Amino acid sequence: MSVDERVAPGSTTSLRASNQRRVLDLLLARGNALATQADITRETGLAAGTVSSIVRQLAAADIVSTVAGAGRRGTTVQLARGAGLVVGIDFGHSHLAVAVGDMAGQILGEAREPIDSGHLHDDGLARAVALLDRLLAEVDATRAEVRNIGMGLPAPISEDLVMSSAILPGWVGVNAREAAAQAFGVAVHIENDANLGALAEHRRGSGRGHDNVVFVKVSSGVGAGLIINNLLFGGARGTAGEIGHLTLDEQGPLCRCGSRGCLEAYAATGTAQAMMAEQMPGAAIDEIIDAARHGNVSALRVFEDAGLHLGWGLAAVTNLVNPGVIVVGGDMSRAGDLLLDSARQSLRRHVLAGAAATPVVVASLGDRSSVVGALVLAIEATDLLPEAS
Repeated sequence: MSVDERVAPGSTTSLRASNQRRVLDLLLARGNALATQADITRETGLAAGTVSSIVRQLAAADIVSTVAGAGRRGTTVQLARGAGLVVGIDFGHSHLAVAVGDMAGQILGEAREPIDSGHLHDDGLARAVALLDRLLAEVDATRAEVRNIGMGLPAPISEDLVMSSAILPGWVGVNAREAAAQAFGVAVHIENDANLGALAEHRRGSGRGHDNVVFVKVSSGVGAGLIINNLLFGGARGTAGEIGHLTLDEQGPLCRCGSRGCLEAYAATGTAQAMMAEQMPGAAIDEIIDAARHGNVSALRVFEDAGLHLGWGLAAVTNLVNPGVIVVGGDMSRAGDLLLDSARQSLRRHVLAGAAATPVVVASLGDRSSVVGALVLAIEATDLLPEAS
């Protein structure tokens, strides 16, 4: 039960809880950046004495730590280890990533390992549990300190249920939140991996400073996460952003979804590898990127073609939501301007004139966007208010 449910509206306890939440929200937004009590007073609009009292209460509960400065208002305040830990988990097509962080957003431990795309969901969760326990031991922590877990999956997710996914078939039909909460013994919050990438890049990456951001993950699949008016937009049932299945050509190549001519059939890593199979049999996407950078004409054409189709899809999204910036992540984004130059060209060709200048940039968090986003999700889902007395 939250503090808001435990106290009567309009009571002194309710007002105290509301003021504490304003201070905590400010500290959460600042992350690792220190705030003085003067900063908190100015940015929350609370009286200096109120802020001082709240800081003392939160410090006594070990939720914040303080360092004395010049006078009481010069004391710096930061979320403390006692506020608890959060965990981010990212299941990809062929990888599992786990990160442990504190409530200030500092990553204390992180690990990534390969995983078979055909794994069953309970086997994947067992791997994640083992990896988490190893990380917790490395940072001298226990699962009892974990307040929340955020977890991403490369599939459409509606009300925590994993919908059709050719990327991780062993998860289809699974209530991922219930299965993960049972495995970890901690509350778990589930999101599509592209949505988590959008959250991470908006809060901490290339989307900072923009109210409206489109994050596109181009890997074995193509998906988008949408930030609209600073909030993650999931649509009516949480499946917004599946731009990989925009139809570009009804007579085009067959897509894994069963349709033809989807964006994903032109821009994903599998297409790039198939196009280079004769010259570079069995090559990983990074090897094809390296070949393109060394002037291989066929490899260059692979990324040019993928970029042109990607830009077409980005134009459709831009015409719909008019973002301030488009951030491209995923395995294909490691090609950088080899991919994005043609994507920008195609975007300009297909959008309304006023949106032609929309910047298209590479995700600054790289292939860590989804796991960092999972940490952000866990942090923002955590209620740090101390128990009402």
